[in-house]
Amino acid sequence: MDEEKKYELEEFVAELESLKARHTELITVYVSAGYDLIGTIKQLEAEKSTAKNIKSKSTQKNVIDALESLIRQLRLIKRTPKNGLALFAGNVSEKEGQNDFKVWSIEPPIPLNMRLYRCDQQFILDPLKEMLEATEVYGLVVIDRKEATLGVLEGKNIKMLQHMTSGVPGKTEKGGQSAARYARIREGLAKEFYRRVADAMKQHFFDMPKLKGIIIGGPVPTKDDFLKEGQLVAKLKDIVLGLKDIGNTDASGLNDLVEASQDLLAEQEIIHEKKLLDKFLESLGRGGKAVYKRPDVKKALDLGAVDTLIISKKISRKEIIELVEQARNIASKIELVSEETEEGRQFRSLGGIGALLRFAIN
Repeated sequence: MDEEKKYELEEFVAELESLKARHTELITVYVSAGYDLIGTIKQLEAEKSTAKNIKSKSTQKNVIDALESLIRQLRLIKRTPKNGLALFAGNVSEKEGQNDFKVWSIEPPIPLNMRLYRCDQQFILDPLKEMLEATEVYGLVVIDRKEATLGVLEGKNIKMLQHMTSGVPGKTEKGGQSAARYARIREGLAKEFYRRVADAMKQHFFDMPKLKGIIIGGPVPTKDDFLKEGQLVAKLKDIVLGLKDIGNTDASGLNDLVEASQDLLAEQEIIHEKKLLDKFLESLGRGGKAVYKRPDVKKALDLGAVDTLIISKKISRKEIIELVEQARNIASKIELVSEETEEGRQFRSLGGIGALLRFAIN
C-alpha cells in the first residue's frame, strides 16, 4: 500500500484501539474478499437471537442495537468491496448508563482472506495491524576480522540483533617460523569466527518471516572470505543480494550498509523517503520547483502547480486531511514521510509541509 493509504489505516486502527466498552458489547465483523454480504447479514440476524440470552438487560440491548446498526450498514453497502470489508459497532460511551453508538466500516487496502464475528470489550484489530507491518525484511551483516554486527531492515527501521567479537589477534612483527605459525593460528581463528557468525545468522534469519534477502558489508577481502569460508547454510547463501565495501563493523556500520545498498534496496521505504527528500531539499536549495512554507504550498495547490505534496506524519491530523483533499482535487501525488531518517527530521524542522512543483510560481 502507498503511504497515504497506510497513514489512513494507521489512524483508523489508532482510533478504534483507544476504545473499550464496560461490558462485552463491541462487535467486530470481517467479511473476506469475494464473500457475499447476504451471508454476513444472515449471520448477524442469527446473532440477534443469541444476544437475547444475555442476562444483563443493558448489555443485551447494546449488543442487539449494535447488530442492527451493522445490518443496516451492510444493506446500504449492498456488495462486498474488492478487498473485503471490516465493520465495527458498539456503545463507546465512557459514562455508565449513557449511549454513544457508533459504526465504522472500511475496505482494507489489502484483500482480507478471513471471516470473523466477535463480540468483546474491545474491537479485534489484529488483521488490520498485520497489514501495517513491513512486508519486506532484509538481513544486514557487517563483518571484519575483529567483530561482526547482525541486524535487520524493516521498512525504515534498522535494528541491531547481535554484536560479536572474534578474538583474532593482530599481526605480529616477528619473523621466520614464528611468524608463519602465528599467521596460521590467526587464519584458524578467523575461520572459526566466520563459522560462529554463520551460525548466528542461521539462528536469527533462517526462520524469519518476510525475510527477502541478506546484504553483507565489510572491508575487502574479509566479507568475501566470510561468504566463501563461513559455511553459511545454502538457504541463506542463496538469498545474499550483494556485498558492499563498509569500513565500520559496529552498530553504526548497519546504517552505512543501508546507505551503500541503495541499488539493492531501491524499493525499500527508507531509500524511497531519502531520495524523495533529497530531491526536495536540492530543488529548494536551487530555488527551483519546490516550496515549503504553508502559505506557499497552499498557493501552489490553488494554482494546480503541485506535482508531489510531501507531508510529515508529525503535523496535525486535521491539517493532513485538509492538504490531502486539496492535492487529490488536482491529481497530485501524495507522500507522507516519517522522522525515522535524518532527512525526515530535517523536513519536519522546516515545518513538515512541502511540495515539488509542475511549474514554477511567483
